[in-house]
Amino acid sequence: MKYLKKIIPFAVSIFFVILFCYAAISKVMDFKNFQVQISASPLLNGFSQFLPYTIIIVEFLIAGLLCYRKTRTMGLIGSFFLMLIFTGYVALLLSTSKNLPCSCGGILEKMSWNQHLYFNMSCVTLSAIAFGLNLRYSRPAE
Repeated sequence: MKYLKKIIPFAVSIFFVILFCYAAISKVMDFKNFQVQISASPLLNGFSQFLPYTIIIVEFLIAGLLCYRKTRTMGLIGSFFLMLIFTGYVALLLSTSKNLPCSCGGILEKMSWNQHLYFNMSCVTLSAIAFGLNLRYSRPAE
């Protein structure tokens, strides 16, 4: 059982590395569209000059932190907060308007806003569980 509790943070980290790299690369590949979608959002259009770059950099940075055991805890914290922010954004959009373009990129933009909300809430939960297990079971034996 202890082995399973050690492997969960690693597996969740791999999931987030794939998710963040896929999302960031999709955004880079269609950057102009990503910028347009950010500026079309009434919540984000005031930040549309720098936010697209910031999101991509943060996604790659967190993915990089998750790749190494020494920085995995920071990466899991980053994953938690990034997904929490994305979840709050989606929840706010759902409460205000449902006809906005998705700026996620790739197959993720095929999700409905409700599917995004559930997906993001699952990711927040996964990152919190992985963070807790990582803290408890990644310490060297005393």
